[in-house]
Amino acid sequence: MATASPSPQPAAPSSRNPVALRLYKILGTNFDDEGTRQALKTVSELYGPSSAARTMSRKSIKPSPDSDSDEEEGQDTSATQNTFAETFLGSANVPGDTAARARKHLRRDVENKLTEASHKFLKAFGEVDQQLDVLQQHVATMRMHCDDAESHLEETNESCKALLERAGSLRQERQSIATRQSIITLFLSKFTLTDEETDILTSRDIQVSRRFFDTMDKTERIRQDCQILMAGEDGPTQVGLDIMSSTSSNLEQAYEKIFRWCSFEFRQMGREVQVEVSPTMREAVTRLRQRQELLSEALAFLSQSRQTVLLNAFTNALTRGGPGGLPRPIELHAHDPMRYVGDMLAWVHQTIAAEHEFLESLFDVKTNMRMVGSVRKFGENEEEEWMQELMDAAMSKVSVPLKVRVQQTIRSQESSIVSFKIANMLQFYMLTMQRTIGEDALLSQTLHEITDVAYKIFFDSTAAHGKALLGVTLDLDDLEVVPPLVIQDHGQVLREIMAVYESSISEDETPEQQASGAKQIMDSMIDPAIEMCLTVSEEKHRSRQKWDYRVFVLNCLTYIKSVIEPYGFTKEKQEVIDELIDEKAEDLVDDHYQNLTRDAGLYEVLAICFDRTSEEPMSRIPATEPEALQAALHKFSVWLSDIGVVHSPRLARLTIQSLNARVHHAALERLASSYQRLCEEVRKPSNRYEAAATLLGSERPFGQVRLLWQIFGLQDQERA
Repeated sequence: MATASPSPQPAAPSSRNPVALRLYKILGTNFDDEGTRQALKTVSELYGPSSAARTMSRKSIKPSPDSDSDEEEGQDTSATQNTFAETFLGSANVPGDTAARARKHLRRDVENKLTEASHKFLKAFGEVDQQLDVLQQHVATMRMHCDDAESHLEETNESCKALLERAGSLRQERQSIATRQSIITLFLSKFTLTDEETDILTSRDIQVSRRFFDTMDKTERIRQDCQILMAGEDGPTQVGLDIMSSTSSNLEQAYEKIFRWCSFEFRQMGREVQVEVSPTMREAVTRLRQRQELLSEALAFLSQSRQTVLLNAFTNALTRGGPGGLPRPIELHAHDPMRYVGDMLAWVHQTIAAEHEFLESLFDVKTNMRMVGSVRKFGENEEEEWMQELMDAAMSKVSVPLKVRVQQTIRSQESSIVSFKIANMLQFYMLTMQRTIGEDALLSQTLHEITDVAYKIFFDSTAAHGKALLGVTLDLDDLEVVPPLVIQDHGQVLREIMAVYESSISEDETPEQQASGAKQIMDSMIDPAIEMCLTVSEEKHRSRQKWDYRVFVLNCLTYIKSVIEPYGFTKEKQEVIDELIDEKAEDLVDDHYQNLTRDAGLYEVLAICFDRTSEEPMSRIPATEPEALQAALHKFSVWLSDIGVVHSPRLARLTIQSLNARVHHAALERLASSYQRLCEEVRKPSNRYEAAATLLGSERPFGQVRLLWQIFGLQDQERA
């Protein structure tokens, strides 16, 4: 509904009109209030034309529900309604009549409306009251039944109270039993074996496998845990003793089972040379080490089987060869002693290496990065001792045929070189075996015996050869001073022996050890040759005075030295030969000096000069008179121009040119010293030479020793 705007105020006279005042009041009323608008809406609904007619019609037709209870009030109400209906219906179509009646009968109409609504509420509450009475009856009946049920429940509760208490105690007992059962189950699972696990350890029908070892580990853990369980303040418990007893029995049966299985497998290993060790076998041997007596007995079967198979394999290698004939049988090379013995020793070495690898795998031993050829340290652990014993036992039967064949080969050799090569090869393999299986092993001792026999045969051969050298007789008509063929052949043999010995030297040997090993060889080979040269030269010299035996001896000695000189381990023997060469060279220097003095014409003069015993002046001795001395000095001067001063034909026959120069220079030095002594004696007044300076200065070197040194080419020696 729109709000009416106030119009302009009229003139004062019209404001006194009541209608105008009412109109102004109505027009000035504000209808924005919600309550006012709702009230107007209600009034419009109450006094609308259609609604008013319907309302009056219903009221005129329908009587009041309370007419019987309140007669006076009903009569008044009925009369009022009839009057209102008649008036309303009769003037319904009169304009403005509705608003007039509304203003006149609004209170009454509202009260009538309220009265009508109150009658409706009363009627509805009457029906509700009736239903509440019925509900009250039902509630009373229900209460009665509930009281009966409660009495029955109390009676039942009283009668079941004992049963409930019993059930509660049983429930608690069941929980306690369940807890104890779970504890016992856990205890049994931790400290006992199942029937299946027991069968795995004890039954012969179940093979040794990974499950078997896992079950053994579990049994060991049970025993360890049980020991902790028994370490209480009250001492061992009976259950602990029972567990220890049962697990001990199971473990013993398990070890017996491992022993039987290993013994069977070890017997099967005797069928093949090359054997692969399975992880199960390796684990079984490791477990069996806890029972040393069982392991020793099982390994005895392994040792016996390996002895047989290796002996058969060695026999087959000698006579049949490898599979399909390759490699060929070793005995096919029996005509070649080096290859024959070398093939047998190589087979033994290869077999030892394969056996060692097999045992390392069997005992699960790491190689700890040991270098090839280095000395193996036995006794470091128990596994090494087992391996050493097993390898020694496995090769014990092979040692006999090996020893017989090698000794037969050695004794059949006539060549000392071949004997020495075989002996060196045997020594090499002997050292190798000692480093591999130990010095106390039967194979090492066998090789040691064979090596000793080989060296004995070699030294016997060299001794026989030395005796043969001493018995050699040279041709007396042969004037050659070079080493004879027999010495050259002997030197060639010695050279080959030295080369073989040098090739057999190991890197860890010291120079002293090398020299010690070669000493006996050189003594047996060199000493007879030297003795033969000295003896034969003396005999030939006595029979032929013109033969130059001194040059012959020096040539032989220098040749022998040249044979051993390239080898460092022969220094001691070289020093011995050098001393002998120096001794013989001094003898040759003496001879050469005497020859030079004779050739130079000073022999008699120098003899008087050095050997004079009387005090008679030299000028009075016939050989040293001025005329004789002048002639000798002249001859000496002529000789200084001869080729013999620079080169001696006799010394040219020495095979070593350095020795040639050494002897010649030494003789010239002595000659220069003798000439100096002669000049000193001539210049002495006691020898009564007139014009001694003139006598000496008449011939070269004019009494000047320094000039003589220059003529001889000995300036360096002079300065020294």
